[in-house]
Amino acid sequence: MKVRYLIGVSLVLVVAGLQGLALANEPRSAGTETDYLAVFMEGKKVGYAVRNRVVADGKVTTSEKIRITISRGNIPVTMDMTETSIETTEGRPLGFEVVQELSGLAMKVAGTINNQGVVSLTTASMGVEQKGTLEWPRGAVMAEGLRLLTLKKGLKEGTSYTAKIFSSGIMQALDTQIRIGPRRNVDLLGRVVPLTEVTSTYTMPGAGEIVSTSYVDDELGTQKIIMPMAGMKIEMVACAEAFALGKNDVFEIIDKLFLASPMPLGDVRSAKSISYLLNPTSGAARLAIPANDNQRVRKLENGKVIVVVEPVAAAPGARFPYKGRDETILEAMKPNRFLQSDRKEIIDLARRAVGKTKDAAEAVRRIEQFVGDYIENKSLSVGYASAIEVAASKQGDCSEHAVLAAAMCRAVGIPAQIATGLAYVKEFAGRQNGFGGHAWVQAYIGGDPASREPGKWVGMDPAFKGAGRGGYGPGHIALAVGNGNLEDFFNLVTTLGQFKIDKVMVNRN
Repeated sequence: MKVRYLIGVSLVLVVAGLQGLALANEPRSAGTETDYLAVFMEGKKVGYAVRNRVVADGKVTTSEKIRITISRGNIPVTMDMTETSIETTEGRPLGFEVVQELSGLAMKVAGTINNQGVVSLTTASMGVEQKGTLEWPRGAVMAEGLRLLTLKKGLKEGTSYTAKIFSSGIMQALDTQIRIGPRRNVDLLGRVVPLTEVTSTYTMPGAGEIVSTSYVDDELGTQKIIMPMAGMKIEMVACAEAFALGKNDVFEIIDKLFLASPMPLGDVRSAKSISYLLNPTSGAARLAIPANDNQRVRKLENGKVIVVVEPVAAAPGARFPYKGRDETILEAMKPNRFLQSDRKEIIDLARRAVGKTKDAAEAVRRIEQFVGDYIENKSLSVGYASAIEVAASKQGDCSEHAVLAAAMCRAVGIPAQIATGLAYVKEFAGRQNGFGGHAWVQAYIGGDPASREPGKWVGMDPAFKGAGRGGYGPGHIALAVGNGNLEDFFNLVTTLGQFKIDKVMVNRN
């Protein structure tokens, strides 16, 4: 069951919350400033954050590092993320760097921004570099630019303004609404201090929003941050270095992300379709559940949502590679930093799996089975590894199966996306009859321009296939679909934990 990317996206957003909140309300001279915060999940200390700001030679370098350790099925997993921004003292972006270390697997992305707004990117993983470019989002700011904007707007209650905050962790600019709230007495680990409340609402088009609440002192120093994550609460509290870096509590996350079924579903593989009635929990925003070829979604007036999962079958005789012109489908054929479908290692594995078949449906079935067998160590200790890392290590859980399978599909010209959401299991890590966070693949089969028949996104689940659970079926509820990058899981973070399943209807006809 996959929970690692959920926290990865939440860490990105918490880092965004740290950006721009400096230690004084006057421009700084040359020097270095460092702040420490303890990180809590559901009241348990799980790690720390360190913020550094250096002013030198007309540049401001700001770095925010977060390190947390959680337990998944009694297996400790450590995650590190460090985002660094380089700007002029006027807040103009010059460059950035992000380093993600997930259970010993590291990925580094560095970017430099020229005067024309073109970003030159270098991605390094497992000793291999990839080059690329992207267009800098117009008007986007990083840490120093946001700090200057915050200084300009001030802390008067009722002040409201917007900002585009660029996060190098997800290579996106988040539209952010910032509102200055009242002054409150805030508990800082037993010390009660009057602080100003600042609410930041981060929005990604089509993927919902996340609200972060910060408490700052009169010099705009962040003393506390509170942010929801998949129905849980992350808190960060300013503290002494020794406490921040000190001993952590053991926090078992699977219990928080395992959703009980209202009844045992039996063998879901024998069902033609399953209908789910989702009920938002108290205080949850309106649920944003994606519809696709395999699931229909109907929103009710009372806020509840009916999801009908009915897997489609792959059309026989469809050929690959895909030769259509649909932009979304073409995007699902491109390599990226997690799905390195252009690497020789991935291409060779894909050719081994596919063999001589020309039938797209058969090729997908072979890739699903191949990946299920290829990953020998079904380990919860691995983080969100990229396809090339999985190809080398042969270990991981559902997301590692998914990224490798999706990359292999793309390597032979079959469009593939990664779906994340919930999957039903009779038993997992001592939990019975419920739904756990999961990742799988949907591959596009058919859609040849010469054919009148449209193609379909067909589900495949190499992790379940490898574990003897049959593969993809109506027990899967998709909450997000994308290309495997962290930003694709934004909707998952905003939705998971925000509802319960009131009713299930199994159709076996």
